[in-house]
Amino acid sequence: MDRPVVIATRESRLALWQAEHVRALLAQRLGLAAVADALLLPLASCDTFCDRARFLARAAAHGPMTALLAPRRLTIATRESALAMWQAEHVRSRLMSRYRGTTVELLGVTTQGDRIVDRPLASIGGKGLFIKELENALRDGRADIAVHSLKDVPMELPDGFVLAAISAREDPRDAFVSARFDALSALPDGAVVGTSSLRREAQLRERHPGLRVEPLRGNVHTRLHKLDEGRCDAIILAAAGLKRLGLGMRIRALLDPDESLPAPGQGALAIECRADRLDVLQALAPLADGGTTLATTAERAFSSSLMKRPLPPIAASGRSTMRSPCVVTPSSSTVVPR
Repeated sequence: MDRPVVIATRESRLALWQAEHVRALLAQRLGLAAVADALLLPLASCDTFCDRARFLARAAAHGPMTALLAPRRLTIATRESALAMWQAEHVRSRLMSRYRGTTVELLGVTTQGDRIVDRPLASIGGKGLFIKELENALRDGRADIAVHSLKDVPMELPDGFVLAAISAREDPRDAFVSARFDALSALPDGAVVGTSSLRREAQLRERHPGLRVEPLRGNVHTRLHKLDEGRCDAIILAAAGLKRLGLGMRIRALLDPDESLPAPGQGALAIECRADRLDVLQALAPLADGGTTLATTAERAFSSSLMKRPLPPIAASGRSTMRSPCVVTPSSSTVVPR
């Protein structure tokens, strides 16, 4: 059999049992190991059921496709920083490993957040500035998916877009980086700590009032270079980015969430696509990690419930044992535990 087996089913417990039963019978009767991995497509409503079933029928009629209906070609929109390219390459590798007949290409995009590096991020619109141009590439068909750091993704997406998958999380903690000091507690009064994050700045000011906190923009390598030039005594970065770039050796200490609570979604990758691209949605579904999705959804829901804007200085960490989130006042000087 040279075409994927796709079983469209309603999502009631009985309908799903019936679909599983048919899948097992096909595998037994046809003796095809691939049928055991046939795709079940649960559908919520009659209209959606019919629309998606027709879509799948049309797709299958075009001839053999790669496993699980992956498109023959996928283009990933990504920022062009070293970390963003690593993230896109990581997703590209996973897709090509899973779908051997699919070609995956990268489309580098320079965003407004990348172009404006001389002002604090919060003053020019927040982290949503890293997303808009990538979504434009999805909207006009230049790309099929976009890969983001989940902490940079606004709480509400524009109409027509969806987060198709949130992949397994790296270390979500903040990292203390310094050439001369081993920990935040070792910094003398008046020491300069660089960060681009209002959330980190507020927590530093509240817990270490003797330090000078200065804005520090730029990609990971740029910030490390500024540290090495002596512009700061220390900087605070996301541990995940340093580890992904092979720079874990620069970390002098990992900050416990009780000392520096991470941003909602920190350490996780989000894969975005258009909501009407059912083929892409299905191809991306296996890349999702259930535990990470559950934790980050809770973190983002907390943030969204407090502020309907893309730039609230809010920290949250969702785990099996819940840690207390916190809210940072706009003055950047007060941390309010919740």
